Amino acid sequence: MTIYFTSDTHFGDPRVLRIDRRPFPIMSEHDDALIAAWNATIRQDDEVWHLGDFSSARAGPVEDLLRRLNGRKHLVIGNNDPQETVLAKGWASVQHYGEMMIEGQFLVLCHYPFRTWNKMGKKSINLHGHSHGRLKPVPRQFDVGVDARHLRPVRLEDLLRKEARPASLESF
Repeated sequence: MTIYFTSDTHFGDPRVLRIDRRPFPIMSEHDDALIAAWNATIRQDDEVWHLGDFSSARAGPVEDLLRRLNGRKHLVIGNNDPQETVLAKGWASVQHYGEMMIEGQFLVLCHYPFRTWNKMGKKSINLHGHSHGRLKPVPRQFDVGVDARHLRPVRLEDLLRKEARPASLESF
């Protein structure tokens, strides 16, 4: 089992095509491409922490969408997650904030980027979404949103590589 992180998929929300300039002419192509990228990355026994803004009500039943995506899925609630998303069956857990330890590395998970976070002085890492790859990076803080990560979930070890920088969508 591998643990992955992602955010801001915004399934069914046409605003991302315009505002975030995602390279798709219509929403169904966007959603199908994100599902394909997710499933090409995630195996059924992997764990995925989605750090908010999963889908809009226009995407259809959230349970149907969750069934199409590989892995055991956790939701850290974002500002655009409607009750239908938060209450959907298919999430392994749902919360507004999370902390976890992976291979000795303490992580703070939230939809929003923090200026300071728990154990920051002890080299903890803040993983977030919300900013769609537009914030200037700060040490030990990573935007895991699809706009910053080639439209797919990412592993912690990939984020920690020196060359790990937010990705341009033009390379998709």
